[in-house]
Amino acid sequence: MDRLVIGEVLKPQGIRGELKIKTYTDSPEDIRAFGRVFIDGTEYKILSFRIGEGGFAYLGLRGVPDRNAAELLRGKKIEGEREDAPALEAGRYYIVDILGLDAVTEEGEFLGVVKDISPLATEVYTLEREGKRILFPAVGGVITRVDLENKRLIVDKKRFDEVAVY
Repeated sequence: MDRLVIGEVLKPQGIRGELKIKTYTDSPEDIRAFGRVFIDGTEYKILSFRIGEGGFAYLGLRGVPDRNAAELLRGKKIEGEREDAPALEAGRYYIVDILGLDAVTEEGEFLGVVKDISPLATEVYTLEREGKRILFPAVGGVITRVDLENKRLIVDKKRFDEVAVY
């Protein structure tokens, strides 16, 4: 099965095994749609879900009965099955689909391979080329289109050069 990284366990919350998580989805509410999640390959059914202050989500999972069990999951990535994921609007993509694409200019100049995307206030893409890293924020006008069929992320060269950090 194809899995998506949908969040990260930040810490235990309270004494009943609830987890405070940072979500990597467009909306924290999207986590609820999964119904089940995977942490280190182990499947957990979502028993409770709520959104707290600061946009963080809180999960209660079957098999995580107390704070001690929750503490063992601190810092772990949370995955969900792609088939359980909410449908995306046109022009939206899952990070996992972008990773590994060749970043090229509209003229076809190879800029690097997408190695990482950090979901910050604006997503920051990390490219790798000849062992060197290039970072750029996905601000307006940089990415002109995503071509999954040909495994390419097309960027505007001028805009890319204005924001890229080599």
